[in-house]
Amino acid sequence: MLKALITLVFVCMVASLAAGAGFLLRDQGRSRRLLISLKLRVSLAVLLFALLAYGFYFGDLGSP
Repeated sequence: MLKALITLVFVCMVASLAAGAGFLLRDQGRSRRLLISLKLRVSLAVLLFALLAYGFYFGDLGSP
């Protein structure tokens, strides 16, 4: 379950990165959509780090 959640968060981060690149190319960085995409990506990165820390701390992701 934890591995699937980590994978989902990572895929969402990549999608946010692609959306941000699209906003940058379309709007030349003048819209708030690029900033919102960056905020979302940073939030997802913090969540990913927390999930990884949780998994290693409780032994869900470590070696058996």
